[in-house]
Amino acid sequence: MFNCIAMKKILKVALVATGIFSFGRAYAHSMPQDSIKHKVSKTAKTVGHATAHAAAAADAAVTDKKYDGKYGPEGQTIYINKHSHYFYISKTGHRVYLKKSQLRDKPTG
Repeated sequence: MFNCIAMKKILKVALVATGIFSFGRAYAHSMPQDSIKHKVSKTAKTVGHATAHAAAAADAAVTDKKYDGKYGPEGQTIYINKHSHYFYISKTGHRVYLKKSQLRDKPTG
């Protein structure tokens, strides 16, 4: 009889310890923004976007004409390609095409 009661108590303690351990592990995995892997991934993505933006801007500066009197919605440099399409380079390195009516005049002075 003593053996059965002691085994039940040991089993209860083991189950509680397992529950606490598994809850702690599950909670630790639900916060990925604190992990090193997340920080490295975010930094790599930021560096990739900056590199793409620099490469696309250099390509546009060489192959397309810069439109001096106008700028984009947030002050971006406007380029004109060989088909007379107006565009600027986004932060991620993509060309964003605009209508002529969407261009802003540069302030004089």
